[in-house]
Amino acid sequence: MADAPLRLEVTCLGNICRSPMAHVVLEQRLADAGLADDVVVTSSGTGGWHEGEAMDERAAAALRDAGYDPSRHRARTFTRDTYAETDLMLAMDASNLADMTDLAPTRLRLSDGRVAVIKTRPQAPAGFFAREAAGLRWLAEVEGGAKVPELLGSDDDCVVLAWVEPGKPTVEAAERFGQALARTHAAGAPTFGADVDGYIGLAPLPNRPLETWPEFYASRRVMPYVRAAVQRRALTAEQAATIERTMSRIHDVAGPAEPPARIHGDLWSGNVVWGTDGDAWLIDPAAHGGHRETDLAMLALFGLPHLQRVLESYDEAAPLADGWRGRVPLHQLHPLLVHAVLFGGTYGARAAAAAKAALEPPAD
Repeated sequence: MADAPLRLEVTCLGNICRSPMAHVVLEQRLADAGLADDVVVTSSGTGGWHEGEAMDERAAAALRDAGYDPSRHRARTFTRDTYAETDLMLAMDASNLADMTDLAPTRLRLSDGRVAVIKTRPQAPAGFFAREAAGLRWLAEVEGGAKVPELLGSDDDCVVLAWVEPGKPTVEAAERFGQALARTHAAGAPTFGADVDGYIGLAPLPNRPLETWPEFYASRRVMPYVRAAVQRRALTAEQAATIERTMSRIHDVAGPAEPPARIHGDLWSGNVVWGTDGDAWLIDPAAHGGHRETDLAMLALFGLPHLQRVLESYDEAAPLADGWRGRVPLHQLHPLLVHAVLFGGTYGARAAAAAKAALEPPAD
């Protein structure tokens, strides 16, 4: 028996179908061969939206029919930390491999001794890295704001950032992060939107400015993705109608008017790196002038360690408007529609449910 077991990770997109099936089969076969103590098998998905969920019932049924037990599986997210925790990684297809490669810490040591990371992506859309670099610079301008890795260089094919050594999330780091994020938002923006269009992941992000957030959110965020989702059959006509009804009442449900905030724009948990320095760092922004509740709702959509303390600390530093919890589904509507367009599945139904919930917010 080895001194330490080999750690094997199987990865697909959502970690509810293919990779957990491989995980369960590999784990059982290794146990049958007497190797359970020598090889530890885990699985994950490059998208974090199913975090904590059980396996898709169709996949689970196939495993049960073959004599395997899928009941213990709960979906996990593939992150940069996975590289430090794993000896061998198995990607289920080429697109999963590309996503994993995008997260790979391609480290290099510079002549001055600093450690950097190069981020690149095959066949990135035009302007992809230029938009990312601009967003990083804009967020980094805020004194005392949420930390952003130093941008060391960029061109059409990559960005080069100072390396952030991944650590473990702590309550203290979460508290500092909430306060710092409030300062970043408070730095503001000239308008709702940005001078140029951008990207959320690889999806297009229309940014042409509008005067008010409700107009901007409906016209530049929600409705373009409703149309795209219907065209791709990721939304039914009934689901689209539900969302359109909510957008027709956007001024009634948007809450008190606020000035444009300087937001990250794609603030799911995978874009927060908890450093060994005890702080949280922001990466991969879709930065623009938006509503500060959007970033907070995105953190809640896919989960974040110590999220409650982040929110409490934020609210202590910059009190949120009454009813903000009831507006979380409204702000989650756009990322759910993005996922419906990119991945299909149940995201169309979840977007419609969020739109319905936005019209019937619970009391705080």
